[in-house]
Amino acid sequence: MVKRLCCPECFDDRGLREDIFPTLTPQTGNCTFCGSENVPLVEPKQLQTWFELLVNVYQPDERGKALVEWMKDDWQLFAHPKMDLAHAKELLSEILDDGDIVRQPFVPSPSYVSEGLAKWETLRDEMMYKNRWFLDVAIDQSRLRQLLDLLLVTQLPDRWFRARIRVDDTPFPVEQMGAPPKRRASHGRANPAGIPYLYLGSQQETAVSEIRPHTGDVACVAEFAVPDIRAVDLRNPRKLVSPFILSEASEIGQLRADLPFLERLGEELTRPVLPQGAAIDYIPSQYLCEFIKKSNFDGVVYRSSVSEGFNLALFDPGKAEGRTVSVYEVVKVKVDVAVA
Repeated sequence: MVKRLCCPECFDDRGLREDIFPTLTPQTGNCTFCGSENVPLVEPKQLQTWFELLVNVYQPDERGKALVEWMKDDWQLFAHPKMDLAHAKELLSEILDDGDIVRQPFVPSPSYVSEGLAKWETLRDEMMYKNRWFLDVAIDQSRLRQLLDLLLVTQLPDRWFRARIRVDDTPFPVEQMGAPPKRRASHGRANPAGIPYLYLGSQQETAVSEIRPHTGDVACVAEFAVPDIRAVDLRNPRKLVSPFILSEASEIGQLRADLPFLERLGEELTRPVLPQGAAIDYIPSQYLCEFIKKSNFDGVVYRSSVSEGFNLALFDPGKAEGRTVSVYEVVKVKVDVAVA
């Protein structure tokens, strides 16, 4: 009988791909379950120890749903297009060597709760409307640092871009395409007034979209090189964190409880803000970025609210090297509306 083998692509989990599979002496070939080619392969049961820890975060309950559904929702596991519920259950049953458990309903264990989200909502309200510098509400900074360490970005683009609207017929030189001087640095999504950060987009279109141009505007777009940096990635915390790098079920359970809190922090850096309200509405994201900077990170990566790309707020603009400047005409600005 031919052995059935699985690969990291079946799960699309960073911990399994980078930390677990390399320790299992995988062979290389085509995956039995998802069909990926020329990938590391192991027998499903070799993953049993790690998945048993994850299963311990849930408990049987007739009002619940299948383990595979929880794993897809909570950790975005089995993300390969071919790993639908049926195929994911088949693979999980081989991993656990148990064909019955994958058909039983489960719910998350009530033993794990998080106060982070509630504390954050109270804190942001205080810093926006009550106290600015000496706050009464405190969040667990030690736990927040632990969570941010799990969101360390592993791969960034080689090129980044920043745009400015051209004010006359002469393009800006690359020396004028960096962060503004301190006295001219206004409130930004990540920086308080007077503390300049360098905002970069992953694509030219992202950089231009972020400056909210009008049709007919001419934008100067500078290319920057950024060396290896320690940055927090808040684009999709639920996808980035991996339960498999933790050694205790209690740690996994607490991480699961804290995931909505991390997602909320990511929303702080993506939420659209009107210019007239920026001085107040940016305060929570500025506080968050200040905390990230104080935790020895160089920047934060976050989704763009106006384009398909993503952004980097670089705390020390001197870490980026300006290279070239290109000129683009804005030929169309798209507007989507929704009922308020």
